[in-house]
Amino acid sequence: VVAAGGRENSGVDGNEFDHAEILALRRLLDTNPSLDFTEIAVYSTLEPCLMCFTTLILNGFRTIVYGYEDVMGGGSSLELKRLSPLYASMQVKVIPGVERAGCLDLFQRFFRDEKNDYWRDSPLSQYTLEQHLD
Repeated sequence: VVAAGGRENSGVDGNEFDHAEILALRRLLDTNPSLDFTEIAVYSTLEPCLMCFTTLILNGFRTIVYGYEDVMGGGSSLELKRLSPLYASMQVKVIPGVERAGCLDLFQRFFRDEKNDYWRDSPLSQYTLEQHLD
């Protein structure tokens, strides 16, 4: 599953819950409701937020791959073993930093775009613009 389309669904004009991961999950459920999600990896340019991360794992996804860390709202560092039994028993593999340089470039261009007001001057924007491309 590739979580895509975030820029078009950045919450400015649409539903704040319509993150790319949620939209991709809805499309997948609509078209392939009988898939075994434990066998499918989710790929995202940005680390999933807490809402998206828990939605994905509650729906059975066990491998989450992302390129760029979300220092403001990333949820993949959640310690599942410290939570209730429903979460504590889940074996989730998180693979960070895949194609990080390309993702960083994408987000730097996004935050430098004068037409973009989404998360302008946020901790994520500031952190991203301070990073150096390798």
